[in-house]
Amino acid sequence: MADLYLRALESERRQLWAKCRLNGLAKDTPERLRIKELDKLLAEHRAKSAG
Repeated sequence: MADLYLRALESERRQLWAKCRLNGLAKDTPERLRIKELDKLLAEHRAKSAG
């Protein structure tokens, strides 16, 4: 069964990353901070799912 939560997080991260790359946003913008938060959430979820 597909993990919809994981897919949603990955999708949001890809969209934000594309926006940051396109606009050349600096590291401390809200979008970049959200990407860091999403990375943390993804790592926690994968660790929880793996074991």
